[in-house]
Amino acid sequence: MGIIAFLVIGLVAGLIARAIMPGNQSMGLIATTLLGIAGSFVGGFVGSLFSRDGRMFDLHPTGLLFSVLGALAVLFLVGLAGRGRRVHV
Repeated sequence: MGIIAFLVIGLVAGLIARAIMPGNQSMGLIATTLLGIAGSFVGGFVGSLFSRDGRMFDLHPTGLLFSVLGALAVLFLVGLAGRGRRVHV
């Protein structure tokens, strides 16, 4: 897969994950793309747990479904980590 296709799938997965996840995620286009790319790697790892070829730690982009699910997981974990740092005035 070419780098352009990888970036496009990352952007689409990040946009879909941000649309599904409730709340306000203040991130720009580049951060959304990076979210989708990280989600693709997380989804690829989870998908490789269910494959029978035995190559668990190969990093590879997966389909859009696992990319969105992985991006949702990353967005959830980032939201949990950011809760403790909010300043209440």
